Amino acid sequence: MTLLLVALFIFAVNIFFGYWRTNTRRLSWQWFLAIHIPVPIAISLRLWLLDGFSWATLPLFVAVFFAGQFAGSRLRCWLDEHSRERLSSCLVMDIVRGRLAAH
Repeated sequence: MTLLLVALFIFAVNIFFGYWRTNTRRLSWQWFLAIHIPVPIAISLRLWLLDGFSWATLPLFVAVFFAGQFAGSRLRCWLDEHSRERLSSCLVMDIVRGRLAAH
């Protein structure tokens, strides 16, 4: 059960970073940060909540990591097409400012 919760949390965290990455220039410093900042978060969670490192779980967490990045990217593209206002690079700020209204 803990393995599933850690995987879901890593997926959710990466949605925010994938959202940010989509609005940056490819291979820029912001692009690299959007990809690499969640890595220590994921590693810390695995070490802290799963009692250490296991090679057997590595493929699962790599897949979840990239799936979250992809989901955030697709979310940003979809919202960009369906939102009347210009979106920022931050999903949280777009939610707070109410820019996600599709009307």
